[in-house]
Parts: sequence; C-alpha cells; structure tokens
Amino acid sequence: MKTIKKILKWLGLFLLLFLLYVVGSIVYGTVTEYQPEDVIALDIEQSNANTVIKDSVLTAALWNVGYGGLGAESNFFLDNGGFFRSNGDMVRATEEMVNKNIDGALSFLTAHDSVDFLLLQEVDANSKRSYYINQYEKYQEKLPGHSSTFALNFNVKRVPIPMLEPWNVIGKTYSGLGTFSKYTPKEAERFQLPGEYGWPDKIFHLDRCAAVHRIPHENGKEVLIVNTHNSAYDKGGVLKKQQMAFLNKFFQEEYAKGNYLIIGGDWNQCPPGFAFDTFAKSEENAIGYSQINIAEDFLPEGWQWVYDASVPTNRKLNFPYDKEKSFTTLIDFFLVSPNVEVLETK
Repeated sequence: MKTIKKILKWLGLFLLLFLLYVVGSIVYGTVTEYQPEDVIALDIEQSNANTVIKDSVLTAALWNVGYGGLGAESNFFLDNGGFFRSNGDMVRATEEMVNKNIDGALSFLTAHDSVDFLLLQEVDANSKRSYYINQYEKYQEKLPGHSSTFALNFNVKRVPIPMLEPWNVIGKTYSGLGTFSKYTPKEAERFQLPGEYGWPDKIFHLDRCAAVHRIPHENGKEVLIVNTHNSAYDKGGVLKKQQMAFLNKFFQEEYAKGNYLIIGGDWNQCPPGFAFDTFAKSEENAIGYSQINIAEDFLPEGWQWVYDASVPTNRKLNFPYDKEKSFTTLIDFFLVSPNVEVLETK
C-alpha cells in the first residue's frame, strides 16, 4: 500500500510540474508574441545603380530553402503526427546536415547570380533549428550585385513542441522571406496576410505575409515583384481562403493601374486544375497528404499560373527522401499579370 501511495505521489508531482510547464510556456509565448502591423516598410539593403527597368526580358527564380534543415536525409516529426513526442523523428537536422544544405543553397545562388529576381522562403536568420546561422547574410554575400530585403514571418521566442520533450523542442525561431533583385526597388513593404489560428496555437505559428517590391519601369508604370508564403497545416484551407481573397483584391487593384505583376511563392496549395497526386507512384503513396487547389476562377482570364508541370517542388517529410516512395507534389510557382508574357519556364 505504501508503495502505491508513493507512486501516486510522484505521479501527481510529475503531472503538476508538467501542467506548470505547459502554462508557463503559454504565458511566456503570449507575453512575447510577435504582433506585426498590417503594413511594414522593409529595409532595402545592398542597393545598386539599377533603379529603373528598361530591359524587356526579365528572369526570376523561386525556392523555399527549408531553413537549411530539410535536406534529403531529413524527416520531420510533425509529418508523422508527433505533436507531443518526436517518436524518434527529427525535430531538427544535425548541424552537419544544416551546413551541407546551406552550402548547397549558396552554390545554387552563385550559379544563378545573373537572375534578376531571386525569391526565397524559410530563410532563417537566428533560429535554434538551424544553429543560429544567419542564412540571410550568407545569401547576401553570394549576391553582391543584388539589392535585398528580409520580411520576417516567424518570430517566436520558444516553440515548445514536442510538448513532452522540453529538452528537444524547436525553440527560438527567427525566419522570413529573402528577396534579391538586380534592381533597387523604390519601395518595399511587408503586407500581413489575414487569418490566424485560435489562441494559444497562434502564438507559436508563423505570421504569414507577402513582401511587395515596387520597381519603376521606363514607361512610367511599376513592376511589382511579390514574394509570398501562404499557410500550411491549415485544415480545410480556411486560412488560405482568407489570404487568397486578400491577394486577389491587391493584385487586381495594381493591375488596374497598368502595373506589371510577377508573384512567386510557396502557396502551400496546388495551381488551379493541377492534381495534387500527379507524381504519386501509388494510391498508398498519397495516404495522409491532403491538398487543395487554388480555385479555377480565382482571377479573370489572362492571368497566368507559371510552373513546370513535370517537376515536383515539395515532398512529405514522414521519412528521409526516397525517389520511389516519398510523396511529392507541386506547391511552389509563379503568377503573372496579363500584361506579362512568359517566354520560358523550367
């Protein structure tokens, strides 16, 4: 009997300590929550002499670099439903993996430094998950001829998941959208996208945004380069619908002024009419991965969704990459206004 009481006593103490930990995490997250204004002016760094677009042909590249932590060797505990425990899956990649992935991104940028606009998502600048490496600065160094902006969209002092492993949590995150341009924008702004999770979930999630860069054209109009990263882990696509309605209105208003729009991003949804399981090797391959499409009538006729339909851009992270088994799909692509002609996509 004494043994049972002792066990119950220790169990009660453990539950009390766990409750205090959970409450403390929520209180700390609430007090330190990042609450950005609807529109924030972005610092334009590494300005260059090109301030007006005169060329008729422009190039752009797009990549969600996965904060340097999502290389081929990685999996991710949340893709296996591990909110409370990691169950042996990766909460973060090893430092060696992160450095290898960043080196790969740097090699890509060096090889494509002639591209006019490079739009990157999930660029960490000071995060535990990527060992506090300032990736934005590293990318800047490789692109000295490009002006650059950083739009913060994930600023949490401590992400406390998995909840039952306080020694192994995601931790501090400071990450955003990195945009690099051969032209110096006359203005660059961060637009907060609408919609958020309920409390307390929202204090640990990304604050989704779009980074808008205005570059004068020699004909008096503006070329808008937009870098966006829409919501993921959005059951039923509720947040995506709010964000897309906001973007729809913004895009059409700017096009009505005669401006040219080139929008690129990780939309976390497939283009209109594109089957999410296009690349699935079997039905089993797609189990547990639900995806929605952007509506066919999202924008009037003439707007163009730009992507290479033969190449996936995203994979499910339930296990390290396996070409024959990993589920892949396409959620990263461009959108251009009717007054922009697309010459080539790959």
